[in-house]
Amino acid sequence: MLVLALDTATPTLVAGVARWDAARWSAGRDAEVLAERAVPSGTKHAELLTPAIQGVLADAGLTMADLDAIVVGLGPGPFTGLRVGVVTAAALADALGRPVVGVCSLDAVGTGARTVVTDARRKEVYWATYAADGRRTDGPAVVRPAELAADGPYLGDPAFADRLGGHVTAADVTTAGLLRAAAPQLADPASAAPLVPLYLRRPDATPPTAIKAVSQP
Repeated sequence: MLVLALDTATPTLVAGVARWDAARWSAGRDAEVLAERAVPSGTKHAELLTPAIQGVLADAGLTMADLDAIVVGLGPGPFTGLRVGVVTAAALADALGRPVVGVCSLDAVGTGARTVVTDARRKEVYWATYAADGRRTDGPAVVRPAELAADGPYLGDPAFADRLGGHVTAADVTTAGLLRAAAPQLADPASAAPLVPLYLRRPDATPPTAIKAVSQP
């Protein structure tokens, strides 16, 4: 199965193509990553995602028609970035008639026992904790670093090390991690849930609660 994997939950956009099969997963082996691009994107996900997808397909010598499924990170992450990735994945899956699987983006960072932390802006972090077998045991949630009561080792954004009071190993979402998190749903596409982004909080931009009257000349 050839799978396109996308994530726009962090300032580093990820697009990759991998070969996945149930037997490999059952044996505890990661998917075979054929091509991957991790692009520092800031807030330019909309401009950079399509070129990244085209690039990894070209790197792997594939076309859209060769794909069998799409996996996308659902966050947590900023509203606009997540919307770009999720909408793109849904549109591609619909146009190609392929299944699409959504996963928690934090699940795709690192392996083993760990607490993953990523930048949530507003001086906060998104976080989730995992057992040695990779199973998520707490989170995802958003909190100020000083208020995070979770065991290390910490993986994710090292910028928060001082505020967390411990070392943070730099780690990002990867194609292999996205496929690892999506494996149960790829094995049984009928089990895939609807794509629901994990915003965890309201967007910065909100409609006004009252309409200001405009005086007539």
